[in-house]
Amino acid sequence: MVLLGMAALAVCVGCLVPNRWLPPLPNDKFLHFAAFAMLAMLALRVAQGPAEAFSWLLGLLVAGWLIECLQSLVPDRSFCWRDIAANAAGIAFAAVAAHLYVTFF
Repeated sequence: MVLLGMAALAVCVGCLVPNRWLPPLPNDKFLHFAAFAMLAMLALRVAQGPAEAFSWLLGLLVAGWLIECLQSLVPDRSFCWRDIAANAAGIAFAAVAAHLYVTFF
């Protein structure tokens, strides 16, 4: 749970600072995908049962949307639907990977 909280804080800070404060970054969409896949994997490790897992994943999706909304208030940042799509793809990837792991291992 502590690791999930620290990772979530790092993602929020990274997404809500002006771009000029950040070093040059690779593909923005890949970073969104990877960050939310990691958060989803950690959340699924914390979840106790399918209903709680679904709640965590839905909460991450809402958090990604909220971050995008807040980015429109940050200098050098803007709202982007493609970032939300990358977040959702990362969450979905983690959910499918976790399901396959549980099913086959």
